[in-house]
Amino acid sequence: MAENVPIILVPQSISPSDTAEDVEEYGNVGLGLNSGQQDWINRPEYDPNSLSPIRATFSSRTGSGPSSASALSPTSPNSLYSPITPLSGNSDGAFQNLGRSEDARNPFNFTTQQYTAGGPAATSRSNDVGKRRGHKFKHSSISANIFLEPPPRAPLQLPAALPMPTKREAWRSMTHHQTLRLLWCACHFLVAAYVQLAAHGSLAMTALSRLLFFDAAGAVICVAVDVMGNFEVWKRSSIKHPFGLERADVLAGFGMAVFISFMGLDVLSHGIQHSLESAGSHVPHSAHTHTRVSPGSVDLAALLAITSTLVSAVLLKNHARIGKAMRFELIAGWGRVLGNPSHFLTLSCSTLLLLLPLLSIEIYKWFDTGLSFTIALLMLAFGARLGTSLASMLLMSLPGRSANDVKSVIVDIEADPSVSGIEEASLWQVHYGLCMANFKVRYRNRGATGGYANEMARLRERVESLVKNRLGGGYGSGSGVRWEVSLQMGLEKD
Repeated sequence: MAENVPIILVPQSISPSDTAEDVEEYGNVGLGLNSGQQDWINRPEYDPNSLSPIRATFSSRTGSGPSSASALSPTSPNSLYSPITPLSGNSDGAFQNLGRSEDARNPFNFTTQQYTAGGPAATSRSNDVGKRRGHKFKHSSISANIFLEPPPRAPLQLPAALPMPTKREAWRSMTHHQTLRLLWCACHFLVAAYVQLAAHGSLAMTALSRLLFFDAAGAVICVAVDVMGNFEVWKRSSIKHPFGLERADVLAGFGMAVFISFMGLDVLSHGIQHSLESAGSHVPHSAHTHTRVSPGSVDLAALLAITSTLVSAVLLKNHARIGKAMRFELIAGWGRVLGNPSHFLTLSCSTLLLLLPLLSIEIYKWFDTGLSFTIALLMLAFGARLGTSLASMLLMSLPGRSANDVKSVIVDIEADPSVSGIEEASLWQVHYGLCMANFKVRYRNRGATGGYANEMARLRERVESLVKNRLGGGYGSGSGVRWEVSLQMGLEKD
C-alpha cells in the first residue's frame, strides 16, 4: 500500500523570465500545480515584470495564479524574499552581477600562502620583539624642541687598569744607573755582614751592623721604586689604582719601620742578657764571653760604615723619602745628609765607635754598653716615629702637621666675606710626594661687580694659597710635596 503513495516533490517556482521551453521542461511534477501553465503564460494579462524587485508597484493579479508562488518562493531570484544578488567589485570601482557563476558561490578571493620558518616575514617580526611600536613621542613635532638629545660625552681619559710588569720586564727595563745602584746594594749588605762578624765582643758594633742592614734594605727598596717608575702603572692613575702604585712605597716603608724596631729590640735583649750573665755569681749555661775588639777591626768597621752611608746619601740619594716622611726639628736644618734621621743615626754611631780603641778597659766596657743601649733606644724611637707617620698616610691622614695648623687654615677660609661656612674639610697625604685638600663651602653672593665667575675664581686662588703656605711650607721650602686643592661651592639661598 505504501508503494502506491505518490512521492511529494517540492514545487519549483517559475520565474517571470522563464520561457515556454523552461515551463515545458518542468512537466507535470509535484502536486500538479503547473498543469495548464502554458495557457496561463499565453494569457494577455500576463506581466513578466509584475514581481520585479526594482518596481515600486505590483500587478493586481499577483495574488492569484502561479505568479504568487513564484513571488513567495525563496529560491527564486526574483522573489520578494530572495537575498540581494551577489556583487563583485571591479577595477574602476563599479560592481557587476555575479549571477550563477562560480564566483557567486565563492565571493572571497583567498590565496594560499606558504610560510617558511626564518623567512623575510618571520625575520621582520622577530626583529620587532622588545621594540616599542607605534608613534614615538620624542620624535613628534610638538616635542621636537623640548626633548633634546644629550650632547655627546667624551670617553673617560682614565683607564680601567694598567698592565703590571713582570720580573723579566722589570729586569730588562733597568738603566745603567739603576744597575749600578743595585750592585751597590749588594756591597752595602757585604759591609753590614763584615761589621756583624767583626762585632764579636762589642755590643756597639752589633748595633751598628743592625743599622747597616737597615740602610742596605732601604737602598734595595729605593732601587725597586726607581725601576717601577719606568712603567706608567707606577705613577699614572687608573680606576683600579686612583693614585697609581706609589702608595705601595709607603707600605714598604712601614715594613722597614717595623724592621728597625725589631732590630732595636734585638740589641736591647742581647745587652740585657750579657749584663745578667756578668752580674753576681751566676754561671752562664754557655761559654759566651765578650773580649775587647782589636783597634784595627773597630776602625775598619767604622770607616766602612761611614763610607757606605755617605755614598748612599750623596751619590745614590737613598732614604730621601724617609726625610720627607718625618722631620725632626732638632736636625732639620743640618743639611740633606745629617738632616735625614737614618743617615744621622748611622754616621753618629760610626763616629763614636772610633773612640773605643782610645779608652781603657774599664771605660771601654761601660762606654760600649751605654752606646749600644743608646743606639737601640734611638732605633726604637726612630721606628716608632717612622711607623706612626707612614701609618697616618695609609689611614688617609695628614702626618707632620698639628691640629692647630689645620684649624688656623679653616678659620682663615671662614673669615672670607664670600664664605658663609664650611660644611666639609678633609686634608690627607696620599704618598711621599702628594697631599690632598678637599673643601665644601657655602658661598654667599655679594653682588660683586666682577661677576659670579670672577668671584669664585678669586676664592679658589685664596684657598689654594692658604693651604700651600700654611701647610706646605710655602714656595722655596724644599719639601718636595705637591698639594692638590679642590673646592666645592654651593650657593647659599636666603
